[in-house]
Amino acid sequence: MEMDGLFAAGVQVSAPAFNPVSADSPLPVRMRPARIEELVGQEHLLAPGSPLRQLVTGVSPMSVILWGPPGTGKTTIAHLVAGATDRKFVALSALTAGVKDVRAVIDTARRERRSGGPPTVLFIDEVHRFSKTQQDSLLAAVEDRTVTLLAATTENPYFSVISPLLSRCVLLTLQALGDDDVRGLVRRAVADERGLGGAVTLSTDAEDHLVRLAAGDVRKALTALEAAASSAAAQGAAEIDLATAEKAVDVAAVRYDRDGDAHYDVTSAFIKSMRGSDPDAALHWLARMLVAGEDPRFIARRIVIFASEDVGMADPQALLVATAAAQAVQLIGLPECQLNLAQAVVHLATAPKSNSVTTAIGAAIADVRAGRGGAVPSALRDAHYPGARGLGHGRGYKYPHDDPKGVVTQQYIPDDLVGSDYYRPTDHGAERAVNERVPRLRRIVRGLGPVSRVGVATSASAPTPDRAAGGGSAGDASRSSANSEPPVTPPANSEPPATPPADDGTTEVDSGTAAGEEQP
Repeated sequence: MEMDGLFAAGVQVSAPAFNPVSADSPLPVRMRPARIEELVGQEHLLAPGSPLRQLVTGVSPMSVILWGPPGTGKTTIAHLVAGATDRKFVALSALTAGVKDVRAVIDTARRERRSGGPPTVLFIDEVHRFSKTQQDSLLAAVEDRTVTLLAATTENPYFSVISPLLSRCVLLTLQALGDDDVRGLVRRAVADERGLGGAVTLSTDAEDHLVRLAAGDVRKALTALEAAASSAAAQGAAEIDLATAEKAVDVAAVRYDRDGDAHYDVTSAFIKSMRGSDPDAALHWLARMLVAGEDPRFIARRIVIFASEDVGMADPQALLVATAAAQAVQLIGLPECQLNLAQAVVHLATAPKSNSVTTAIGAAIADVRAGRGGAVPSALRDAHYPGARGLGHGRGYKYPHDDPKGVVTQQYIPDDLVGSDYYRPTDHGAERAVNERVPRLRRIVRGLGPVSRVGVATSASAPTPDRAAGGGSAGDASRSSANSEPPVTPPANSEPPATPPADDGTTEVDSGTAAGEEQP
């Protein structure tokens, strides 16, 4: 019968006659916890009376789906369930079992239940690989507790498990083990008689390398430890040093300390490479962090910050890309989310750059901290509560939507900050259109009269509608509701004004440049 590496598919096992662990079993199998107290890293599931403890001890026959990344203890929990009580334990692998196997187990469990036999626990590994039909075949048996289902999956069950089955089970989420948890289990394996029994020692550098390599997967760490121990024994060495550990798993140790200088140096190089528009260098530093075991959530946070700090309005889509990558990290996890991070890094590195948002909020905060600002103008104050009108709140407020252009002359900033220009848009990428629009908006809002065209970036292309100034074209967007003079219409044979050259001597791009196009 085909084996799945842990169980014989379809074979019923009664505790304690579970497949015995032999001396030549893999190190992760030999070091598998023999009781629930030895489980590490899932403290949020191990509280007294928790569903996990009830499942292991058999206090409550509830069906459970275990969801978590590889090496977090899902199969270990199945072993504990099989060995802790007198329930009949049946193991199936979704890689090899079909509907026929599932129905055979359910029929046997139903007959034994009617004859007063022990209850049956059905463990299905990799349950996300079951088809909808195969999962449907479990519903009735789980519903009436003919079997207690224990299913394990590394995929998000909300996408990979049918809703009726999810609703009949308790979902327990296992977390990737932290570095301290993995380190403790590696040290236990070196000293424990079930493991290496102290036959070799492990240098600090080699231990750090194995922990980084594991990235929260203790099975991976113990497999690498066993390979390194075999290599050391072949060389007659009593210690596993860094060189031996590197050769054993064919992965070089990355010089990267998440709590030391290297962490900040690599992160700084990563940010500066994106800011410098070098996608190749940015991808290198991203790879350095990923291979070294950096938390992808940390990387995602830096990318989201960068999208506003260094790209900003030059490509407003950058923030959407960055936040989508951060959500993908949470939803998918490593290793697949490295693709989402890489896509975001390439987008941000190649996007036009502007720090105008950064400097704008910095200047505004500086004024507030310096005590500038004063009272809220009366027209802007809340006038909805009783008595507010009597205090003059809201009096004189002009509702912009009542104006055909959608912009009116009105003071929005406190008296002592009138005329403050915090936001100074660049002419990079999509911000070029904003750079043309902001001076017109300011003159309308501040009541400074028609906008002078001097110094305002224009385009040789057809004028684009100025949505923020009421949807008019660039030629008439300067008019407010208080300014009734007609727009100046140029002669039919007149040429549009030429675009001034860029400051850096490069060719100027039309003001209609879309977000994401090459910046000047």
